[in-house]
Amino acid sequence: MKCGSYEEFFKNFANKTKFRIMMHLKNKPMSVNELSQTMKEEQSKISHNLAKLTKCSILNVKQQGKKRIYSLNKETVIPMIRLVEKHVEKCCDMRCKK
Repeated sequence: MKCGSYEEFFKNFANKTKFRIMMHLKNKPMSVNELSQTMKEEQSKISHNLAKLTKCSILNVKQQGKKRIYSLNKETVIPMIRLVEKHVEKCCDMRCKK
């Protein structure tokens, strides 16, 4: 295990912009331009965050002509997000409705 790897992994999920990127990519793979337009954020901000998410293998990237297309890691991240969604629906919603 790399030193600080757990911390780096969870920092990505705790960061609002990175988490929003992941939620958009949950629906479909996108380029940095598509994410920037959809999220109404500067392309440089999105690119910076995509680099960190890719470095931690939360995202996969494929070259498509001149574009780089980003998608969530289907092997580990998508199942984890589904598990978290299941937990939130079962355990967190009721507590939040007070």
